[in-house]
Amino acid sequence: MSQPVPVLDHAVVNVLGELDRAAEQYRRLGFQLSERGHHTLGSSNHLAIFGENYLELLGFEPGRQTERADLWKHPAGLTGLVFKTTDSLGLHADLSQKGIPVENPAEFSRPVALPDGSRDASFRVVRLGTQLVPNGRVFFCHHFTPELVWRDEWRQHPNGVTDIVEFIIAATDPQKTSDLYRSIFGAQAITNLPDGAALRAGRATVLFLTPQEVENRFGEDAAPISADGTDRMVALTLKTRSLAKVDALLVTNGVAFEREEERIVVPHTDAEGVALAFVE
Repeated sequence: MSQPVPVLDHAVVNVLGELDRAAEQYRRLGFQLSERGHHTLGSSNHLAIFGENYLELLGFEPGRQTERADLWKHPAGLTGLVFKTTDSLGLHADLSQKGIPVENPAEFSRPVALPDGSRDASFRVVRLGTQLVPNGRVFFCHHFTPELVWRDEWRQHPNGVTDIVEFIIAATDPQKTSDLYRSIFGAQAITNLPDGAALRAGRATVLFLTPQEVENRFGEDAAPISADGTDRMVALTLKTRSLAKVDALLVTNGVAFEREEERIVVPHTDAEGVALAFVE
């Protein structure tokens, strides 16, 4: 198998047992969310579908917290960095051959309600070893039914968002953290920055930044930096068709935010544990 090309598939926000509250808050933030989905593995979700990628609010319904219990050990907030693949079995073999710890491929599905009846959206995922990623998961998602995810009627958001364009990880040693992605995608995939490193992933860029640089970009206490110094996924930047539309919507809905010249920042306290920046 040739070296995989990094393309962001989706970002996972862990909301634990607060799916109702989280969905309501993200609607106040201006996202059109899918109806609640229920995975065959036991977790539940709501999705905000964009052009190339999407955002997933992942949690559990009452009485189901013991299913997929490993996920709920992670902190609330941004806990999943997911890349695309169309050859999950070949990818698994390739990563294993490289000596990169990786779990066995897992298949699951969830029903999707459509005007002409229900169909099952199905996937196979390849997850990196849990010891490689503190406070979250990194995995590849092979969509067998992408037409049941990226539907045009689900891509229309009141806040005008069209894609996730940045996925930010706070790391005390960004170069060390980015070494994992060099080993997967090749050294040429990583660009060094003054206070971190960057991985281009389709329309998005994964940024590995020092906690100080995260604070410089998002403001003091806007993003949830780990108290123990471990790496943590902390923020997303989203492209919108209109910052003016975002501004007006957040004011109307009573959401806290900071307006800068070329972007709007919502602190993690108003976005279920993940700082959100909006740019045109």
